[in-house]
Amino acid sequence: MAKIIHNGKIVEDCWVVIASEEVGPTTAADSHRNLLLPMDAWEKCHQSLASSGKTVGVWLAPDDELAPLISHLSGIPAIGIFFPTFTDGRGYSLARLLRQRHGYRGELRAFGDILRDQVYFLHQCGFDALCLRKDQDIDDALAALNDYSWLSVAGH
Repeated sequence: MAKIIHNGKIVEDCWVVIASEEVGPTTAADSHRNLLLPMDAWEKCHQSLASSGKTVGVWLAPDDELAPLISHLSGIPAIGIFFPTFTDGRGYSLARLLRQRHGYRGELRAFGDILRDQVYFLHQCGFDALCLRKDQDIDDALAALNDYSWLSVAGH
C-alpha cells in the first residue's frame, strides 16, 4: 500500500483512485472497500456501489464543476482533487470553495503532480491528505508542513 500524509502524519493510504475507464461491473467486485470515483462515474453509480458495501468518495479534475456535489457533501467521506501538473492552481481554488464556502468537513486529498514545495500551501487551503508524486520523499514533504510560521510570514 502507498503511503500518504494525512492529518500531519505518514499513514497507509486506504483509498483507491479509480480512473474513468476502470468504472464498470468489476468495480463493485474490486477487493478494495474505499473507492474514489471520477465525478462522472460517481454521479452514475455511487449509490449502487455504496449498497454493495463500498465506501465511495469522488475525485475532481481541475475543470469539474462543484454544483452536482453540493447537496451531497455531508454524505461524501472523501473528495480527491487531481493536479495534472504542479503549476495548475485550480485545485487550490476548489479546495477553498469546498472548505470555506460549502463547509465540507470530510477528507480532502490532493493527488497527481504533488511536490514537496506545495505541501504547506495545500494544507493552508484545506487539504488534510496529500498523495505525493512517486519521486518525492515523503519524510521531507512532511517536514514541509513546518516551513513557514506566522512570525516569518508577518515579517516579525
